[in-house]
Amino acid sequence: MSAPRTVVGVSGGVDSSVAAWLLARSGESIAGLFMQNWDDDGSGECRAEEDRRDAVAVCGRLGIPFHFRDFSKQYWAGVFEHFLAEYAAGRTPNPDVLCNREVKFKHFLDAARELGAERIATGHYAQVVESGGRWRLLRGADRDKDQSYFLHQLGQAQLAATVFPIGHLPKAQVRQMAREAGLANHAKKDSTGICFIGERDFREFLGRYLPAQPGEIRDPDGVRIGMHPGVFYFTLGQREGLNIGGVRGRQAAPWYVVGKDVAGNVLYVDQDRDSPWLQSHALRSEAMHWVEGAPPATTFDCTAQVRYRQQEEPCHVRVEEDGSVSVRFVRAQRAATPGQSLVLYDGVACLGGAVIDSTDAPSPGR
Repeated sequence: MSAPRTVVGVSGGVDSSVAAWLLARSGESIAGLFMQNWDDDGSGECRAEEDRRDAVAVCGRLGIPFHFRDFSKQYWAGVFEHFLAEYAAGRTPNPDVLCNREVKFKHFLDAARELGAERIATGHYAQVVESGGRWRLLRGADRDKDQSYFLHQLGQAQLAATVFPIGHLPKAQVRQMAREAGLANHAKKDSTGICFIGERDFREFLGRYLPAQPGEIRDPDGVRIGMHPGVFYFTLGQREGLNIGGVRGRQAAPWYVVGKDVAGNVLYVDQDRDSPWLQSHALRSEAMHWVEGAPPATTFDCTAQVRYRQQEEPCHVRVEEDGSVSVRFVRAQRAATPGQSLVLYDGVACLGGAVIDSTDAPSPGR
């Protein structure tokens, strides 16, 4: 059997299945590869076996070879240990970004090359184009499904060896194609939750690795409001899970997390969704990763996202000598959170991104 030119990452979901179908229909020499990146922990919440069966069925339907690789050890070392360390430090990490960099576009790409392939394909909603000898990462055409935010750590070598067959399509059309192609998973629900770990009670899951340390919930003036199960279970701007009942002398309105004192094990809350404690006009990043290898200039204007599914916001960027960036926004940003990703854009082109290190939002209790 000759080696495939392209290996498709088949996850068992509709997006990767249609990506494989489009390539097969075009006459491309392809094979499918299913990645297991999380060991079954006995909770019954990991869908890996179900997803693997769906991936096998899709490859059978398309008449292409199916391959399997277990990257769970690499996922633990390259993604999950960092995820736990960030939460323990009181930050809010984004494992999907690291998962793409460390697993899908590293170990998966290596595995594809071991099979003799020249490139890989995935079902991400993003696009890659070559311009002037450089590879550019563009937003997916379906803005609601665009995943370039999670792909901002990719570089020239990875983009040169990657194709996103559905990046130019809207999700509704992808599902329609899956139905027309007779793919059994055409109506399968999109996966959510932590990358590769699936949908589950997040607090219960995290508590297996970071034991609960109950402490006080206080308002920004330091007045005790209630008790929390552990500050690292919460993120800035969060409303759910606080379990704050009626507080004497306070209005019957929702409470929002506005600050965390990890050393003191105190969680700060306020009843204003747009509380001044959540507002920042400027932030500093960790070392930036630039998709094309270098920034467009030492200072420039562009747009940015500080969280997924956020509309891009105009900002001014200054590249610092240590490789980080200082960013000032035209409008105040709500709940820009250290540990999350800052991603910069020039129109639909993703320039790159980095982890948010700090913001100029005020700190309650200090």
